[in-house]
Amino acid sequence: MILILGATGYVGSKLIPLLLKAGHNVRVLVRDPAKLPSSFKDKVDIVQGDVLDRSSLPLAFEGISHLYYLVHSMSGGEESFVERDRLAAHNVAAQAAESRVGRVIYLGGLGVRGSVQSAHLRSRHEVGDILRAGRVPVTEFRAAVIVGSGSSSFEMVHHLVNRLPLMICPRWLVIRTQPIAVDDVLAYLVQAVNIPATASRILDIGGPEILTYRSMMLTVASVLELRRLLIQVPVLTPRLSSYWVNLVTPISADLARSLIESVRQETICENHDAEQLFDIRPMRYEDAVRRALAPVLSTPGVTELSSLSQLDPSHLLTDRQERTVSATPEGLFSVISSIGGKNGWYAANWLWQLRGFLDKLFGGVGMRRHRRDQSELIEGDILDFWIVEKLVPNRLLRLRAEMRVWGKAWLEFRIDPGNDGQVLLVQEAQYYPKGLGGLFYWYSIFPVHWYVFAALASSIRKRAELAESNRATG
Repeated sequence: MILILGATGYVGSKLIPLLLKAGHNVRVLVRDPAKLPSSFKDKVDIVQGDVLDRSSLPLAFEGISHLYYLVHSMSGGEESFVERDRLAAHNVAAQAAESRVGRVIYLGGLGVRGSVQSAHLRSRHEVGDILRAGRVPVTEFRAAVIVGSGSSSFEMVHHLVNRLPLMICPRWLVIRTQPIAVDDVLAYLVQAVNIPATASRILDIGGPEILTYRSMMLTVASVLELRRLLIQVPVLTPRLSSYWVNLVTPISADLARSLIESVRQETICENHDAEQLFDIRPMRYEDAVRRALAPVLSTPGVTELSSLSQLDPSHLLTDRQERTVSATPEGLFSVISSIGGKNGWYAANWLWQLRGFLDKLFGGVGMRRHRRDQSELIEGDILDFWIVEKLVPNRLLRLRAEMRVWGKAWLEFRIDPGNDGQVLLVQEAQYYPKGLGGLFYWYSIFPVHWYVFAALASSIRKRAELAESNRATG
């Protein structure tokens, strides 16, 4: 049995399905089981507890062969998160020894010990020291920037590059680091269970390139096909930088400051033992960026139509409409899946046609008023200027825009079962703005969007309830 601490975090939530696929039995210790993704809730053993509370640990640690330690804090003030990290590490080391855990696998951070200025990185090193001081063998992986959708450090770069054509940057943006793709980090973690020689080792892992943060930001800009100018200034403190990041991105000032402090020291691999122990060859930084940004780059093929779920939601602007509908899920979904084509768009149809005309005028696909079948849809179907990206009968229909927009756009309909013959319709228009042009596009037509999408949701409810009434009296 494998225990994961930090199962609801960025790396932990991605690690669970890989361990399950590899045939391992997995247990997770979580403070709030509701935060676990529903896709694997019934496939893992869930124990509610907290690494800060030693008394809640024994049940979770019982019968564990390998333990993944993926817990750490990056907000709440330096003194606060350092103390929490220290207490958690002591509790886990003591309980692992008492429960005779076979091995602890820990993901820490790069940086030369003793010369690190960042409180975050110092805490990462200290946690590794505390775990190794216990009686259980420890495999400590050390990584710098993890590149992937949802990674805090990568998303900060993504937000800044996407939103700011001109950036005033501190001089320490030329500090070197060795970024690594999240897929490669996960591969190391999964394989470590089956490689006994990794026990009691510190293994530095990184991609094949040593880069500056400036070059990393310019690579993200190039992949997004955006022109960006970075101007270095001699004085720009981490505190001021964090306030600026908080102002122009959804990232909190506390988290931004921790991330920025970590940028100020060189984080490159000091040993290359991992290359000898594993058959993993990490991908190049640009390839990792393209994989992370795939949902908002070129239109994916039909076999890759889960793109929206791969995009960090902090980048999305959303219009959400909810309606309680007196109908069955089947009846409501029938109305939703018949939209478009000869049936039109149920509300403000002339505005939809105008949007299609303007799209055609500027070289887009236009309102083709085309469907393969007027009542049935399958993934990959064309629906006017949309494509069916994901479909779950009677539960979900997600459309991805093929019209010209400054970014990427989706229109999603979800049906949540209710009580007393009623269901909840959740309609969301979701938009990824590309650059300042994308932000201007969204906010300039927001009143039109609000009217159209509100009318659409109400019309869907009205049609579904009318059809339900006709069936009942029929």
